[in-house]
Amino acid sequence: MRIKPGLPYPLGATWDGIGANFALFSDNATGVELCLFDSSAATKESGRIRVKECTDRVWHVYVEGIQPGQCYGYRVEGPYDPAAGHRFNPAKVLFDPYGKAVARPVRWGDEMFGYALGGPKADLAIDRRDNAASAPLASVIDPAFTWGDDRAPRVPWHKTLIYELHVKGFTQRHPEVPESHRGKYLGLTAEAPLRHLQDLGVTAVELMPVHHFVSDRHLVEKGLSNYWGYNTLGFFSPEGRYSVSGTPDGSVREFKEMVRAFHSAGIEVILDVVYNHTAEGNELGPTLSWRGIDNASYYRLVAEDKRRYMDFTGCGNTLNMLHARVLQLIMDSLRYWVIEMRVDGFRFDLASALARELFEVDRLGAFFDVIHQDPVLSRVKLIAEPWDIGEGGYQVGNFPVLWTEWNGKYRDTIRRFWKGDGGATSEMATRLAGSSDLYEQSGRRPYASINFATAHDGFTLQDLVSFERKRNEANLEENRDGENNNLSWNCGVEGPTEEAGVIELRERQKRNILATLLLSQGAPMIRGGDELSHSQSGNNNAYCQDSELSWLDWTLDERRGRFLTFARQVARLWRDNPVFQRRKFFQGRPIRGSGIKDISWLHPSGQEMTDELWNNSAARCLGMCLSGDTLDELDDRGNPIRGDSFLLLFNANADPVEFSVGALAAAQSWEVVLDTSETVPAGRRFGSGEKYPLFARSQAVLRLARAS
Repeated sequence: MRIKPGLPYPLGATWDGIGANFALFSDNATGVELCLFDSSAATKESGRIRVKECTDRVWHVYVEGIQPGQCYGYRVEGPYDPAAGHRFNPAKVLFDPYGKAVARPVRWGDEMFGYALGGPKADLAIDRRDNAASAPLASVIDPAFTWGDDRAPRVPWHKTLIYELHVKGFTQRHPEVPESHRGKYLGLTAEAPLRHLQDLGVTAVELMPVHHFVSDRHLVEKGLSNYWGYNTLGFFSPEGRYSVSGTPDGSVREFKEMVRAFHSAGIEVILDVVYNHTAEGNELGPTLSWRGIDNASYYRLVAEDKRRYMDFTGCGNTLNMLHARVLQLIMDSLRYWVIEMRVDGFRFDLASALARELFEVDRLGAFFDVIHQDPVLSRVKLIAEPWDIGEGGYQVGNFPVLWTEWNGKYRDTIRRFWKGDGGATSEMATRLAGSSDLYEQSGRRPYASINFATAHDGFTLQDLVSFERKRNEANLEENRDGENNNLSWNCGVEGPTEEAGVIELRERQKRNILATLLLSQGAPMIRGGDELSHSQSGNNNAYCQDSELSWLDWTLDERRGRFLTFARQVARLWRDNPVFQRRKFFQGRPIRGSGIKDISWLHPSGQEMTDELWNNSAARCLGMCLSGDTLDELDDRGNPIRGDSFLLLFNANADPVEFSVGALAAAQSWEVVLDTSETVPAGRRFGSGEKYPLFARSQAVLRLARAS
């Protein structure tokens, strides 16, 4: 091999057809060695190359003759002085932070730690055991791929329906996916899964983490794994466990094939990304990559005790967004996934941690500034999980323009309302109308609110209405993990039951929640499997359950089949009617002198809600009338958009309510579209002066019949 100085950019390993350039940032290192391995099974290096060139704190070398598939890592020299924030240990082979593919995942052993395991201060002493046989290795790749006529769907935000999906769990038990492809990227390219998503009206899949992640040692020793994947080691590497080929190049190629298939089906791909922390944990964690490359630069350290890490994530560490090179790492990663892998957006896990400039959350921090000016990233979908566990970390409504947010207040409010809690009706109206209290003043639109009722970290929809308490014993933490929401859904019996009345109430509550979710203003998100009535047996924190507890069951009995049909029906109603997809907030007053309000709120008597009625803490029934003639929006040709008007009735009471529906329709009538109690048939009409028999704990949707 011929060795040349190489270039400091781009960072990582870059193959040019003749050889590869290697570039690694470390501000505090005193020396770097590039370690080459003949295969992923190799127990020691086949060669070490001293990296002599260092430009702007980037260590770089070019090696002629390197080919795709070459396995490599680094050894980095420098002080081992935890009190000063330094944890260099040249006995440890380290994973390249810019590695494009994983040649070998970590193999757990004591040698994977930079110190000799022992007491709470054991990390103060260096461990000099060599870990070459166990260290995670990166691979040089050939990025060539034939995209053909691939085009990004570019679905407008107000027409977006998101489906949260786990790559493995979605197809692992799917009978119409080839067995070898189940649970893999290629499983998602099969006709049946794509057709299912299309039939449900899905326009974007939000993939749970697919960056290469690590299963913590304590989980592996218990026979569990980090199934969800929120424990990243490779910000550029697709997770190899989801590859059919099992090769580094294959994982990259198959990921691209998956994206291409989704795009062909008109579905965007959004990645759930974890840039707030890494898989290395706190000061007692392993040395896998960043810690041994430049701990003081990559991590937020406690100023008074640099041995320790600032932890805003609950995972032991927080990446140091104040350092320009760390910020560059994240931005380079994001651009790579958009440009090279062609994804359409990102959901940022614990995004508040990324916004912390010093200690407080700063919504105008450098992270946002860099994204907003970036010509690539400013054009894709950006979703924040707007909280972390640090002080002041709950930031729902405080992210800037260009950003949408998981609206935790929406989730909490519609749950409270349908449980029958008093005092939730007024806020329920605000959430139904797009949460203008959170987003309008900052110049954002209703679709800034990502509306959801359930997500991966909590009960499934089926379990939400079936369990009052979490059942997480399978996680082997004595049921201490996960939040205990004590939902008290008044569904009669907790857990599985054959009581017809209890079953029907649960099914109705599921229909209530899903219909509310899909017909609220904002961008709806469905947790994958909710439409299939997936249950995790009450486990609301199945992060470590890579088993049938988490994998979706595609066999449908009559009950589950009926709910899937209902979900598709409501999704079509949302998709086909622009009044549910407004791009502007409601004004709640007559539009352009027409005398017609864009939105009206009704008491069961038929009169509009007054302050006195809104303040009635016992009120659990509400009507919402949406005018399709007051959208105040234009289509692609510049013509005013007109649509049907709808009346939505919500009754969270344990008793039925007679709801007067005729007042707003004058001489016209309202036609039933759906009723979650299934007691009033679709197509039945109610005219002026008539009352709708709104069943206990039910929702009805009526369309204004057009004058003939």
